[in-house]
Amino acid sequence: MELKTVRDAFDRVAKKQKLSASKYQQVIDQVGDEIKQAMTDIQSADPPSSIDHKSVITNLKRKLDTIIPQEQLEKSQKELNTNLSQYPKILGKFLDTDISKAYRNVDFDLHIVNQIIISQLYHEGLFDVADILINEAQEPEIISLRCHFVEMHQILKALKARNLEPALSWVSANRHKLKQSGSNLEFDLRRLQFLELFQKGNQSDAINFAKTYLSPFASNYRNEFLKLMGCLLWPGKLQTSPYSDLLLPAKWEDLIKEFTMQFCSLIGASSKNPLSVTIEAGAQGLPTLLKLANIMAVKKQEWAAMKQLPVAVELGSEFQFHSVFVCPVSRDQSSDDNPPMLLPCGHVLCNQSITKLSKNNTRMFKCPYCPFEAWVAQCRQLCF
Repeated sequence: MELKTVRDAFDRVAKKQKLSASKYQQVIDQVGDEIKQAMTDIQSADPPSSIDHKSVITNLKRKLDTIIPQEQLEKSQKELNTNLSQYPKILGKFLDTDISKAYRNVDFDLHIVNQIIISQLYHEGLFDVADILINEAQEPEIISLRCHFVEMHQILKALKARNLEPALSWVSANRHKLKQSGSNLEFDLRRLQFLELFQKGNQSDAINFAKTYLSPFASNYRNEFLKLMGCLLWPGKLQTSPYSDLLLPAKWEDLIKEFTMQFCSLIGASSKNPLSVTIEAGAQGLPTLLKLANIMAVKKQEWAAMKQLPVAVELGSEFQFHSVFVCPVSRDQSSDDNPPMLLPCGHVLCNQSITKLSKNNTRMFKCPYCPFEAWVAQCRQLCF
């Protein structure tokens, strides 16, 4: 009943807006027709001196006074404003604006919550606090994470002191896993190591280092490798060379962030505080969600029936933790049972959406995004 009241109010506003626009156009057309008629009377006079311009203007004014355009427009606008002013009151009556009442009591898995908190404390280097919480929460198995984070902070301390050896040792021990994840960490470490060596003024040692440790990366990092080789032309003058940007302190800061991310990834921990990630993502998506308030009010039933939001909330690359495909038709994420399928036209849908469009694979179907028609057999599965 509440939804019907809101919908009826919205329909009244929409109808009144259409009527008002139609009335505006009607009045403007009437005024325009009278002006055109007056101009025709003046231009059609033969000879031109035979027409009494004053009488034509007087006659035009009389007709416009009969139409009363200003009063008609004001009356139409007043009726529209009345309906517009009533609509927010109806929304306020049936929709609670107190966001705190949207809270839902959710049953938390205390073990998972404790693990997230303790892992974050270890991540921040607060080992004593984490150990106390482990004892109080009686979660002794989580302490196994401690040794990993102790190692991470020892390496980070060395990197902040521009000591690359502990990080290089860790990379060497985990080279296979890092290679599988497509990490650039080893090259970035070797690049800074090369620059540190070259800065000390030993050009021959730098060249030998490049042959031994940088040459394996030459094919995959061609442009970066050539820049490093270009540095060799500026012994003792690298600060004033075209490659001076390689010496910026930000390079070390980026390396520390990259190492932290790769280390946490390998031990299965989050490199960022889960709560801060949630808040940041929510803050970025909030403007889009607020725009949906009126839609939710008018189409409450349809909204409730949806599994996901009816809009895509664009977030930055820092919130893209894994590669997934979301079907633009069903809004469902792809899975092994519902893989993404490439249509001959180049658009991609999930398999279940294609099945529905093709009536259980029994007929040709039209792509929802272009005029192309295809058979299910013409679609190919994509692997991300």
